[in-house]
Amino acid sequence: MLTNLTIALDMMGGDYGPRSSIPAAVNAVNANANLRLILCGNEQVISKELESLDSLSHPRLIIRHCSQVVTNSCEPSSAVRSKKDSSMRVALDLVKSGEAQACVSAGNTGALLFMAHYVLKMLPGVKRPALISAVPTERKNPVYLLDLGANVHCDAQTLYQFGIMGSVVAGQALGCDSPKVSLLNIGSEDIKGHEDIKQAAQLMQQCSYLNYTGYSEGSDIFTGKSDVIVCEGFVGNVALKTCEGIAKLIMFKLTKALQKHFFYKCLAFMLQPVIKKLYKRVNPDQYNGASLVGLRGIVVKSHGNASAKAFHAAIDEAAREVERQLPEKIAAIFEQTHSTKKVATDD
Repeated sequence: MLTNLTIALDMMGGDYGPRSSIPAAVNAVNANANLRLILCGNEQVISKELESLDSLSHPRLIIRHCSQVVTNSCEPSSAVRSKKDSSMRVALDLVKSGEAQACVSAGNTGALLFMAHYVLKMLPGVKRPALISAVPTERKNPVYLLDLGANVHCDAQTLYQFGIMGSVVAGQALGCDSPKVSLLNIGSEDIKGHEDIKQAAQLMQQCSYLNYTGYSEGSDIFTGKSDVIVCEGFVGNVALKTCEGIAKLIMFKLTKALQKHFFYKCLAFMLQPVIKKLYKRVNPDQYNGASLVGLRGIVVKSHGNASAKAFHAAIDEAAREVERQLPEKIAAIFEQTHSTKKVATDD
């Protein structure tokens, strides 16, 4: 475990801003004695919230005043040009300068992607960054799904690169040397899917680094059949939000059903430990924090409507990625696969 871990937080982003990010920051430093957080945003607002939590003088919570905010309606290109003193931009600049080892933001997704790409740049050989997150499965381990919205349309080479990055992320998180990687498709047969999917499958099959297992359908996401599932950003974003909606719907329906009759209420009381355990397993809050991989730095995107608990989970995810040194490991694998391809071509 690192003894000196510094993460920059965009405190003003998201639907709730400091109302969720401040309690999350306080809880995070109280839970991790090695963690130091730089709180980027309006100093007056942040100070007031910290004071209400009796944490204004906390030695590991450092306020960095920012005069601007990237709103949800702000155009990405405009944010890069005119929001240079925004909480989002300052947090990213701190990662670039090395003052912070990672950045967490619940702000405008498009602006964060555009700005992170502009400020931090891509790792050598990587075409595009991708958003990746864990999704619960029937088994003990989650599945890592990417891309979740950074790239609406992807060509075969981009999907292939997502497979490599996803494999690195899953391998580090699961402690697995050869994570199973699949492509999300409309069927498991080789003839299914559009041309880019088929070409990506061929590239993955030919890559000695990847443990490619073929196509996965939407119904396979929760089975644990794969450790990594690769797809275009449009598909991944819809799939992830559908998963979250289903989890909430099931818990809502179950709760309503158990409240209808006296017998059901008694049954609910007896089943309370089981229900709590089930909800903890599927609760989207614990999986909050999609990592933007492929950059020369660590950036974690929290849900815009994240609660304090969910934002805390995103901070924890950023801390884990710093400890695992993900950008360095992804860069090393890309260099290795590029060298292998070059040797094969020369032969």
